[in-house]
Amino acid sequence: MSATPALQARSPGVITAIRGSVVDVRFDGDLPPIYTVLHTGHAREVVIEVLAQRDAHHVRGIALTPTQGLTRGMAVEDSGGPLQVPVGPAILSRMFDVFGNVIDRGPALTGVDWRSVHRAPPPLDQRSTTSEVFETGIKAIDVLMPLERGGKAGLFGGAGVGKTVLLTEMIHNMVGQHAGVSLFCGIGERCREGQELYHDMKEAGVLDNMVMMFGQMNEPPGARFRVGHAALTMAEYFRDDQHRDVLLLMDNVFRFIQAGMEVSGLLGQMPSRLGYQPTMGTELSGLQERIANTQAGAITSIQAVYVPADDFTDPAAVHTFSHLSASIVLSRKRASEGLYPAIDPLQSSSRMATPGIVGPRHYALAQEIRRTLAQYADLKDIIAMLGLEQLSPEDRKVVGRARRLERFLTQPFFTTEAFTDLKGRLVSLKDALDGCEAILRDEFQNVPERALYMIGPISEAKVPQREGADAS
Repeated sequence: MSATPALQARSPGVITAIRGSVVDVRFDGDLPPIYTVLHTGHAREVVIEVLAQRDAHHVRGIALTPTQGLTRGMAVEDSGGPLQVPVGPAILSRMFDVFGNVIDRGPALTGVDWRSVHRAPPPLDQRSTTSEVFETGIKAIDVLMPLERGGKAGLFGGAGVGKTVLLTEMIHNMVGQHAGVSLFCGIGERCREGQELYHDMKEAGVLDNMVMMFGQMNEPPGARFRVGHAALTMAEYFRDDQHRDVLLLMDNVFRFIQAGMEVSGLLGQMPSRLGYQPTMGTELSGLQERIANTQAGAITSIQAVYVPADDFTDPAAVHTFSHLSASIVLSRKRASEGLYPAIDPLQSSSRMATPGIVGPRHYALAQEIRRTLAQYADLKDIIAMLGLEQLSPEDRKVVGRARRLERFLTQPFFTTEAFTDLKGRLVSLKDALDGCEAILRDEFQNVPERALYMIGPISEAKVPQREGADAS
C-alpha cells in the first residue's frame, strides 16, 4: 500500500488565502477537526494539516509540502482524518518520509496498517519503573554517565563538536548487540547523513532490524515538525504490538523545536523569550512523554541536541534537559585539544550513576575521576601563571593523574576509521573501570601521557623503551 487509505470524507472546501506555508480554507458544511489532513493542488499533491478553526466557516492550516502552484479558489478535499504512517513487520529495513512513503528506491510497501501520528503517551499505571544500565562500549559514557535501558539520553553540543559522529558510533556499537528494533529519525538534518547511514547499516548487515525516517532540512517546517511524531508511532507499534525493545535515535531535537518556532511564527503567534514559540514546553513534552517503558517493552532513546552558540541557558537546551535521564555535554575546548569524543565529564551527568544501580565500586571510581578532573581544572590557572614546577608534589600528582585520565578516556571510533587510520575500539565496562582505577592508583605515573591516547583497554598502552618528557 503506497498511500494513506481514504477515511470518511466531508464536503470540499475552497482556498481563500495563501501566505507562504499558511493556507486558509473555507468550508460551508462542518469544519474539519484540528490535525485533519487536507489535500489540494492539481493532482492532490499539496498536503495541509489543520491547526486552527478561525470562525464558523474558516480553518487555517500549515502545508506539509511546497505550496507552489496554489491559487485562491482552488478546491480542497478533506481526507477525514489526521496524518498517518504505516506500521507492521514490512516496514523493517525501509526508509520513509513523514507521509509514510518509501524513499529508498525499494519495492512498494504491502501488508501494512496505517495509524495516526497523534497518539497519547502510555498512562502512568502501565509504565515500568525498573532501572538497568545500557552499555555503549564507549569508555567516557559507560564510566561517568551510564545510560539507562529504556531511558532518554541527550547529546548536547554546538555546531561541529561531534554530535552526529558520536550518535553514529553508538548506532554502530549498539545495533549489533541490541536484540530489538532500531529506529533512526532524522529531523531537519542533511540528506548526505541519511544516505551515509543507510549504506553503513547495510554494509554492517543490521538493516533487517532497523527502520529509518527522514524529514530533511530543505522540507517545509510542517513536515519537519511532524517527522518525530511519525517515527514515534512506528516505535510504539514495535513496543506495544510486538512487545519488542526499541532503540530510538533522533538527530536533531533542536530542529524539531526550530520547526515548531517556524510554524508558530507563520501562524502569527506572539513569540516568547529569544523568539521561541510560547507553546515550546507543551510541544516538546508531547513528543518526549511518548518515549516510555511499559510492561510490554521499552523505548530507549538517544537524542542529539544542537545548542545555539554553545549557550546551555538557551530555552531549547533547558527544556530538553528536564526530560532526560542522562545528559552528555560535548565541549568545543576539548574538541580543539583533540580529545575525542569531546565529552565534558564535569558538565555531563546521569541519574543512573548511583551506588544502588551501578554498584559501590563503579560509583566510587566515577566520583574519584570527577574529583581529580575538577581539581585539575582549578589548578590550570596557577599552572598558566607560575608553571607546573610551583605546585606542591601532591598537586603535581593530581595533574598527572588527570591528564592521563583525559587521554585514556579518548577512544578511536569505528565510524571515523577512514579519516583517522585508527582501528575502532569497543571497550567493556570492566576494562574501562580497571584502566581508570590503575591510573588513579598511580600505576601509570611513569608512562608518558601519549601512550594512553586513543587506545582501547589500558592493556594497549605501549610503554616506550626510552621514556622522554610527557606529551603536552
